[in-house]
Amino acid sequence: MPNETLPSAAGPSLDEQLERLGTSRAGLSTAEATRRLRDHGANVVAARRLRSEAAELLRAVANPLVLILLAASTASAFLGDPVQAAIIAVIVAASAGLTVWQTFRSQKAVARLQAGIAPRATVLRGGAWAEIRRSDIVVGDMVRLGAGDLVPADARLLQVTDLHVQQAALTGESLPAEKRASTGPVDAAGPDAPELVYLGTSVVSGTATAVVFATGPHTAFGDVVARVAARPEETEFERGLKHFGALILRTVLFLVLFIMVVNLALGRPGLQSLLFSVALAVGLTPEFLPMITTVTLAQGAIRMAREKVIVKHLPSIQNLGSIDVLCSDKTGTLTAGAMSLDRSLDPDGRDSQRPLFLAHLNSTFESGIQSPLDAAILERRVEGSDGFTKLAELPFDFDRRRLSVVVEKDGVAMLVTKGAPESVLAVCTTCERDGVVHDLDTETAARCLATFRSLSEQGFRVLAVAARTVSRQPRFAISDERDMTLTGFVTFADHLRDGVRDSIDRLRADGVEIKIVTGDNELVTRHVCEQVGIEADRIVLGSEIDRADEPALTRIAERTSVFARVTPGQKHRIIHALKAGGHVVGFLGDGINDAPSLHTADVGISVAGAVDVAREASDIVLLEPGIHVIHAGILAGRRSFANVLKYLLMGTSSNFGNMFSMAAATLFLPFLPMLPAQILLNNLLYDGAQLTIPTDNIDATWIRTPQRWDVRLIRNFMLVVGPVSSLYDFLTFYVLLHLFHFGETMFQTGWFLESLATQTLVLFVIRTADRPWASRPSAPLVATTLLAVAIGTVIPYTPLGSALGFSPPPPTFYLFLVVVVPTYLAIVEGVKQRIMGRLLRAHASATAASRDDRAADRRASAART
Repeated sequence: MPNETLPSAAGPSLDEQLERLGTSRAGLSTAEATRRLRDHGANVVAARRLRSEAAELLRAVANPLVLILLAASTASAFLGDPVQAAIIAVIVAASAGLTVWQTFRSQKAVARLQAGIAPRATVLRGGAWAEIRRSDIVVGDMVRLGAGDLVPADARLLQVTDLHVQQAALTGESLPAEKRASTGPVDAAGPDAPELVYLGTSVVSGTATAVVFATGPHTAFGDVVARVAARPEETEFERGLKHFGALILRTVLFLVLFIMVVNLALGRPGLQSLLFSVALAVGLTPEFLPMITTVTLAQGAIRMAREKVIVKHLPSIQNLGSIDVLCSDKTGTLTAGAMSLDRSLDPDGRDSQRPLFLAHLNSTFESGIQSPLDAAILERRVEGSDGFTKLAELPFDFDRRRLSVVVEKDGVAMLVTKGAPESVLAVCTTCERDGVVHDLDTETAARCLATFRSLSEQGFRVLAVAARTVSRQPRFAISDERDMTLTGFVTFADHLRDGVRDSIDRLRADGVEIKIVTGDNELVTRHVCEQVGIEADRIVLGSEIDRADEPALTRIAERTSVFARVTPGQKHRIIHALKAGGHVVGFLGDGINDAPSLHTADVGISVAGAVDVAREASDIVLLEPGIHVIHAGILAGRRSFANVLKYLLMGTSSNFGNMFSMAAATLFLPFLPMLPAQILLNNLLYDGAQLTIPTDNIDATWIRTPQRWDVRLIRNFMLVVGPVSSLYDFLTFYVLLHLFHFGETMFQTGWFLESLATQTLVLFVIRTADRPWASRPSAPLVATTLLAVAIGTVIPYTPLGSALGFSPPPPTFYLFLVVVVPTYLAIVEGVKQRIMGRLLRAHASATAASRDDRAADRRASAART
């Protein structure tokens, strides 16, 4: 059955539409759904498929420099130099093939991880409701919707209970739209039609069943995506890589043109000059950077998966490592999130079963998403609740902070409300003690609030329960929540997570400050925070946030660790304020109201059990809740960033130095310092040695503090270590020419070996900000680095060596290498310590000073309070 688009003005009746869609209220059979999925494709708006091996290879080869090399190789073959042509082609193919293999393998690994958190939906298949992947939904499916669900496809509503849908993604309207079911014709199509729901929207409250009439690219949202292919916002890490690439490109173009002009001016063969220039450009270009970045981030994602952290977007790994502020609710993070019912009390705090009885009725007939408090209430057996029927429901919302149901028994209707004590008290005029109703005067209301505060200070979560008898009527509204009788409170205990205090201390030690941002009251919040070591002397309430302008809120957000009674909009403002203060902010949330904050934060973090809206808005999904899991993910993000930075530092130091040396050597040598094929081989072995950088161990220095893109560090390395490498090369040229008296072939061989050894082994120096002997490299990195040097040393003694233009050097040359390589490494180590040591010390000092300033501000604020 093809996707059906409703006309813009009017649509068919419900029965007509079910007939057109080839379905019924009983849904589709499994066999029919499978056939439709095969014939019409998956319910995916913009399919993100992995590139095939052939497409990835074409992408790797479609590099201008590589294409020039292949063209030059072809020209060499026609001009009678097939050996040189074959060598160039093999080296280029090996480099491209290696890139494709590593990148494709990493992409598949990440795809396997992400498949575990694919969005799902509840669908009626073969007469039974089942959870399936959202991509497997087809036209004609019956779907069930509840609060927190993302609408999985364009659908028409069949049955509705107090359904409100957030449609801002399609309409831009911030307020939720009320939806209803109708059996008659649809008056209008589009989001404004109350009988229709659309992909890209989300359920705020209520429940519904609906029949799907459009999937994938045929949905209204799919049409938007097809017309506007929006890219995600560029991260700081991606911007840094782009600027680095632009620097390399400008340098490459300048050198190619410069060397071509010089060689042609000196009368050297044009083809050889072209080959040399292009080969030198390839040597300057960190062509493995995309592959190294992808592999490093992918391996970081795999490592994080072992720590129960699933990465949805690879660039968010670096952002996770940059976090210096983590905002979170207390429930499920500091506490276990597993509520247990503690007591049922009257308004004066004495034991009474009446509040529990009414709360049980309310939770039994509530149709929205069940909270942990509802689950705890329903676990307790309550007598006398049989025989009630539901008449209506007023769903929970975050402004009222209460939920009401209207139930009836023996012809008597009753409205029962439960929710936040202040919100319930606001609609009460009487209270009940021992079955007797009393006026709720100012003094009595104050005693009720004192009871609530006393319970909260003891760390209990408290719900107030109220009720009143009502008359039957066609429709109930929020305005009916009035003149109610407060029957008392039900209390819940949520115990702290094991080891949460230690996890918070470790996060602080690693430069991440935790801020609690919760909708709970300040009394419970203070009790919990004090237990886990979070300063709660000064708690900022949502009402204070509303009174603060943006600059003031930035100061408040930086100096405050705990926020209570905050609405979703206020959470959003807090995160914006922290970002405006220069912080990289992570936000942990799992509810419907957390979605805007998850999207706004630099890194949105959710849990596997969160509602669909929250999981979809997040960058990171935790398979297991808890701060220790986030801490492990942050450290893994820092490791991934540090390993990418190692490759960048290599590319802007010894590699640049050697390539500049070659360019300069063409000015005074009567021959090329290296043949084009030798340069390419040197580059292949050198890059091959770095393929295992993603596996390398990381200094504790890089893990202890948040890491951000530091252009100064890369620039200083390029401006200092590169010239040092070039000066050392010129010294080597002098020794080869005037002490060893090497001719063209031997000079090229000698410098190939010296260049390969120095620029490859220097990785052991550059890979750590510490002393090389104090930081152990990984075994794979040691193996590939030594293997690259060994292969380069052996090649001059093989038939391949003679084909490449090498000659075996005399034994005294290796004595020279034994002296020159350690000396070079020692000089680079000295330069590195001056540059990196100064920058790292400055970074650590600034971080500590900022942390001390914030602590002093909090202490001063507490003293004033």
